[in-house]
Parts: sequence; structure tokens; C-alpha cells
Amino acid sequence: MQTIFRLVRLKKSYFCTINMKKKFDLKEKYRQFKAWQLIPREVAPMSQEEHDCLNCHDHYTGSFCPRCGQPATTSRFSWKVAVASFIDAYGLGERGMFRTMGNLLLRPGYLILDYLRGMRASYFAPFKMYFLLFAVSLLVTHGLNIKGGNFSFSDDFESAVQEVREEERAEKASAVEIDASGADEREISDTNRIKEIFYAVFENAVLFAKNYPALNVLLLLILMSGILFFFFRRSPNIPDMRYSEFFVTLLYTTNMYTIYSIVFDFFCLGKLSSYAIFLTMIPLKQVSGFSWWRTVLKFVVAFVIILVLLFSLIILGAFLIGVCVKKFG
Repeated sequence: MQTIFRLVRLKKSYFCTINMKKKFDLKEKYRQFKAWQLIPREVAPMSQEEHDCLNCHDHYTGSFCPRCGQPATTSRFSWKVAVASFIDAYGLGERGMFRTMGNLLLRPGYLILDYLRGMRASYFAPFKMYFLLFAVSLLVTHGLNIKGGNFSFSDDFESAVQEVREEERAEKASAVEIDASGADEREISDTNRIKEIFYAVFENAVLFAKNYPALNVLLLLILMSGILFFFFRRSPNIPDMRYSEFFVTLLYTTNMYTIYSIVFDFFCLGKLSSYAIFLTMIPLKQVSGFSWWRTVLKFVVAFVIILVLLFSLIILGAFLIGVCVKKFG
């Protein structure tokens, strides 16, 4: 019996040792990952070999011709070169498009810090990346996914417009009944005209968002950047941050979110794409250097202010429309 208990204790101690070792390994791997995130990209050293440029026939030492800029690695044309040329034609091969995407997923804030501190040639330009990723996103949401389905956020807006229109018809029907009972015709007419104009403005806004989605997101980004900049302009990592620098930060952050959205939309996991918006706080935390609770607090407060501002603009627009209708008929 004592032998059995001894074996049980040995077994428990063995599994406890294994679990502690696993926890230690995970902590060590996480520590190594955090240390890797802080390391900027290392540019390869210049070659010391001598070359004759195949383009301008200049003799030089290094990786690129100083006269025309052609790489020393230029060789005979092959299928590999053809594919690389095709990718470069769409800007994907310039400045490490795929390397930049990988860094945006694994170390987004530190990539942005590298870019702002001068490492421009090592990473893909944020504006070009924004439009390229948006084009891929349109392809994914319009059939290039595992289900072959066609879906987009504009469909939700259109359904919302249809619901509003149905409510409008119901209100018109009730207004006709009230009018038949002897109510003030002018008052009902003015109210209906205001609603018509308001619904028309709403539909045009939805149509604009559907036809020009990239421009619509960019305008929202400009609005959000102004509010968020107020909260993050003075940070431990960049005490004197400029608005232009913060706008680049948000643009790269948007690119990071778009990458996640493309992956989730490709597998038709739209709900996960919505939750991925919370991942945008990671680059803000890494760029600013604030603690997590301060980053989350600043982000939430800024988001509430943006919602209040948008709601106020809608109310102001409706009020101005009503005043114009009553004054000019």
C-alpha cells in the first residue's frame, strides 16, 4: 500500500514538474518575442564584390549601380523574374510589401515607430498600402472567398434605408388619416417635406459610402485622427508628436485592421472582423508608450466624443433642413 501511495506522489510530482516547465517555456518564449518586437529591421550589408552593370555598363563595387540604380543581382530572364516583374507592376514588390504586412501583424506599433524615426525605405508606404489592401478587400467581399458569396457593409446600410422608408410610408398613411380628420394641412405638409429631405440626405450619404468606400473611410479617419491626436499627442515615446505623424500612425493601424478583416472575410467570419476593431489599441499602446489602462481609457473616451460629435452633427443638419424648409417653402 505504501508503495502505491509513493508511486502516486511521484506521478503527481512528475506532472507538476512538467507543467511548471511548460509555463516557464511559455514565459521565456513570450519574453523572447517581446525582445524581438523591439529590434528594428536590420539592413543587409553592402556587397564588396565588383560588378559590371548590365544596363549602363558602368564598373562599380556594391549591391546597386551608382549610375542607374540597377541591382547587381539582375540576371537572365526566367519565370521567377517574370512573376517578380508582375508583382512589381502593382507595387507589391517595392519596399517589402509582405514584410510590412507581417510586421503589422506581429509588431505594429514598433514598425510605425521605425517608420516615423526614418526607416522609410525598409517598409511599404502607408498610403499605397491602404489603397492596395482596400482593393483586395473589395475582391474578397464581392465573391473571392471560400463561399463565393457577395457581401459588404453597404448591404446593411441599404437594409437600414429600406426600414426607414417603410416607417416613412406608415407615418404618411397615419398623416393622411389625421388630415382627413381636419388637422392643419400646412403643418403636416411641412413635416413631410422635412422628412423627405432628411431621408434624401441619408440615402445620398449611404450611396456615397457605397460608391466611394475608400474615400469614405479616409474621411472618417481624418475625423477620428483629430480627436485621438488630442489624447495621444504627448506620449512617453514621442513627447512632441506632430499631427501628420499621428495620421500616419492611424493609417498603418487601419492597414493592420484591414489585413485582419480580409482574412476573416475570406473565411466568411464577419463577426470576428467586427471584434478585430479592438486590436487597433495595440499599435496605439506601442507607439505612445502608455500603459494598457491609460491607452484603453483614452481610446474609449475619444470614441465616445466622436459618437457624440457625429450625433450632434446629424441633429444640427436636421434642424437646418427644417429651418430652410419653413423659411423658403
